[in-house]
Amino acid sequence: MLRMLYFVQHWFNLAHAACEDNRNLLVTGLPMNIDTVSALRQMYAAPQERAVKKEIASLDTHCRRFIELSPFLILATSDAEHNLDASPRGGAPGFVRVTVRGDLLIPDSPGNNRLDSFENIVSTKKVGILFLIPGFDETLRVNGSALLSFDPEDITTCSTERRAPKLVIRVSVQAAYLHCAKAFLRSKLWEPSSMVERSLLPTAGKMISEQTGLHVAPETREEMVKRYAPDL
Repeated sequence: MLRMLYFVQHWFNLAHAACEDNRNLLVTGLPMNIDTVSALRQMYAAPQERAVKKEIASLDTHCRRFIELSPFLILATSDAEHNLDASPRGGAPGFVRVTVRGDLLIPDSPGNNRLDSFENIVSTKKVGILFLIPGFDETLRVNGSALLSFDPEDITTCSTERRAPKLVIRVSVQAAYLHCAKAFLRSKLWEPSSMVERSLLPTAGKMISEQTGLHVAPETREEMVKRYAPDL
């Protein structure tokens, strides 16, 4: 009986000390970080079976159709030092081609020539892609290994009446899955009432001028679109 009381008191003291430590962290402002996967998992329930099993290793009929309808994607890459980049890419619906074997072909388009994504692909050969379709609340996530191709067949496959790309990002798909609609439902992204008046921010040219100290002649949106037109 005495031993049992000892253990009860011992665990009570440990629990009390832990509570005091947590209160001290809150009072002192010291960081309370999650720094292990096991600690992270203790805070959340296990994912449902469907959420785990929906990830597939190649593009099925539904994924291919989704890509065919998509005019926009976000391309995530990383360099060897884990510096990350996310870049928007757009074109006519289906501008990303899917080969017979299930690889993705993403054509290059005229841009600012920073080549952040391309340099990262050369460094790590890894990409993550988020495909969007206007009006759809679901998205398609694709991860894989990538290379920069100037193979004539890839270039021809991605050529349009306007231009042939200089390079094509060829992605060997390793994982693909449909992402649920919650983020888009929360944000109401596609609803007309969510549209933001462009006048609430200065033009991109003005903001960049103020950020860099480099003067750029002011232009209206119509003038900007006209300037971009040859590259669209």
